[in-house]
Amino acid sequence: MTTITTRTVDYPADNLTMIGHLALPAGDERRPAVLIGPEGMGLSDVERRRADALAELGYVALAFDLHGGRYLEDPEEMLARCMPLLADPDRIRGIGRAALDVLRAEPRADLNQIAAVGYGTGGAVALELGRDGIDLRAIGTVNALTTGRPGEAARIRCPVWAGVGSEDPIMSPSQRDAFSAEMQAAGVDWRLTVYGGALHGFHHPTVDHTVVPGVGYHPRHAQRAWRDIVALLAECLPVSD
Repeated sequence: MTTITTRTVDYPADNLTMIGHLALPAGDERRPAVLIGPEGMGLSDVERRRADALAELGYVALAFDLHGGRYLEDPEEMLARCMPLLADPDRIRGIGRAALDVLRAEPRADLNQIAAVGYGTGGAVALELGRDGIDLRAIGTVNALTTGRPGEAARIRCPVWAGVGSEDPIMSPSQRDAFSAEMQAAGVDWRLTVYGGALHGFHHPTVDHTVVPGVGYHPRHAQRAWRDIVALLAECLPVSD
């Protein structure tokens, strides 16, 4: 296994002190870089491990924070925090831009080769960075088929891949259709993968607290979705040996 290094990074966003997890591959040369956004509950070891896995593949990876270092285990508290965020594209973009600034400040990061991937609320952040016209090489989301303000999807400059569970009551068939129509009308290079039988949050290992109804882990599809994200990055941000 490739030796990687990791460190915690503190940075301001949304009037909070965010605590992200930065993972660096071996060596000292510049490498393609990836933002990783967490589900609405916030940054956890799940996303930290994914950042580490990307670093092992040769990427500079930053798993960013949503809630000032907190993990919101209570669903009501999580919804009270996330729903206003999701309704305010400018706040979402501010959180994403702050994380992007941290990534761009890392000397190992290739500033011309950056992608954003995310889950749930973190995926909405990735999409809004694209709608904001940020120069990204790829956007990947799971459980985040959020639509944006009219016309702004035309600013997306890169391929978009989205994954969703067929039985996700939060990202329903009508939401899938709306997202697909937005991407198509904007001329985006987009793909949507529907994982049969999966619920919302299917990628996230089971946690020991009550979750919102319609949320459930699907181990096989979780592995498949991760492979699909890695394939997207390999296509759009290939890592040189």
